[in-house]
Amino acid sequence: MTTHDFWPDCGYSLLRRDADHRLLLTPEFLRAAWQRPEVAPVEESLDAERRLHAALLDDPLRPVTETELAALQDADAVENYRVMLDWRQRLTAAPTLEAAYLALFRTEVTAPPVLIHSLTQTLLRGMLDGCGDPLRLRAAELFFRAQKVSLRDGAVLLADADTVRLHETGGNYGDLGRLLAEARIKPRRVELDVLDRGNAERYWARSERFDTVLEFRFGGDGLEAFCRLVEQWLHHFYRLQATMTPLRAIEDAHWAWHIGLDAQASGILNDLYQGKPLDASRQHRILSLFRMDFADGSLLRPEMAGRPVYLAAAMDEENVLRVKPQNLLVNLPLGVAG
Repeated sequence: MTTHDFWPDCGYSLLRRDADHRLLLTPEFLRAAWQRPEVAPVEESLDAERRLHAALLDDPLRPVTETELAALQDADAVENYRVMLDWRQRLTAAPTLEAAYLALFRTEVTAPPVLIHSLTQTLLRGMLDGCGDPLRLRAAELFFRAQKVSLRDGAVLLADADTVRLHETGGNYGDLGRLLAEARIKPRRVELDVLDRGNAERYWARSERFDTVLEFRFGGDGLEAFCRLVEQWLHHFYRLQATMTPLRAIEDAHWAWHIGLDAQASGILNDLYQGKPLDASRQHRILSLFRMDFADGSLLRPEMAGRPVYLAAAMDEENVLRVKPQNLLVNLPLGVAG
């Protein structure tokens, strides 16, 4: 089977692995982090900032003193450096990037979403290395990129929200697009490709363009790929063998545990669990329900042995789905060993 590369700019190639195939931080990976636009010098940057940045590129692990930060003389630059230094500390304090990721969500989350999403993508790239299923890779984008939802004739279509916004504002067409946007004239409509088993191979050549559409309908290949991705995610972190199955409805008189895959779904499942009615608008936001069963109930809390966990995905009032993959890790009913 041919092995394809994907997401080449996510930093995965700069990392190493340990004996358990967990990702290990390297100076090269941190050096790439110091080249992020949030901390890269700009035209107005003082010499002190340029010297500090060059020193960090030379030694990405070097300490940075308060005196060096004060010399930047720019409050935004100082704050950005503090954020990146805190991020570096979080990554270096953990034995692996997987452990650092879990630690992020076991206390108050202070890291900015852009860094969390970037790390999520890198972890997925490592987890999915050698994966030959483009639909699963496209499903993985839901873990680190918001999706614009379109409901058409029973189909549930997910397109990358930033890509959709780029087309709508004319940003994809350079100066002409900007002129059209300023004149409030939308550029021509762009039809993004809906991936299916017949055309999925085209994903390999455009994996970093985020311009394909995933069908998320019940019984479809896209939803199936998402289920297999979630199972792989749990196995990668916890070595759990789980089976995730799409549902049309939750019909369980002994419903014991649920996990929302996003903030909207968490609220909806909480209300359903408590027997509260949902108005029509909130019902409309539910994109999919799932049942998760575990092969080894001994890994769960004693009261959950042999019982399923129910999950849901839902869009917000702007028809955007924002999956929070950390919910799958921190909200599982794991036993003490987990």
